[in-house]
Amino acid sequence: MGTEDGERGGLRERKKQETRIALSWAAVRLTIERGLENVRVEDIAAEVGVSPRTFNNYFSSKGEAIAARHLERARSIAAELRAQPASKPLWEAINDAALARFALGQEGDGRNTHDQQWIAGVRLMIAEPALQGEMIKASAAAEAEFAAAVAERTGTDVTSDMYPKLVAGAVTAAFGVAVEHWLRADPSVSIMTLVSEALHRLSAGLPAP
Repeated sequence: MGTEDGERGGLRERKKQETRIALSWAAVRLTIERGLENVRVEDIAAEVGVSPRTFNNYFSSKGEAIAARHLERARSIAAELRAQPASKPLWEAINDAALARFALGQEGDGRNTHDQQWIAGVRLMIAEPALQGEMIKASAAAEAEFAAAVAERTGTDVTSDMYPKLVAGAVTAAFGVAVEHWLRADPSVSIMTLVSEALHRLSAGLPAP
């Protein structure tokens, strides 16, 4: 009976996580298509087939739902890093973990990341002043999540050793720069190429060009 309860509990948690991700993607997609001011909580909930009350069980605002994509991506990269072989060098493991998650289409809801209309919409969305506070909070949580994964992998203490936080801060900055270049590139370029290049430069110690 205990096993059955555990399975049901695990299923409920998976369904909740799936709903959270679906609501976040719907918020991103609708905002890119319509602009933040033209998207209501009711619209986001309807896209997923749930009630506005259900939306409010997961997020306190549209901004939080949108920023959740950034946090979920960081969590998935951290989980992928933990799953990398222990024998693999740290920066190689970080690069492989990042590319594994970006390869799932996390920048475009499964869309082609060379789609200029989508890229233009993302650019406008992240420039929204109303989203800045939520994005900063999500970035801080994402960095902490990644630092914990680095600490586990390197046997360091995230509270007393600067190393995992330094690595997490550098990787977070690399992702941010890669995404910025992806949004501005003309002609368009693969986000995965930019992420990999940024991480390789970090791992090399950022030698002068």
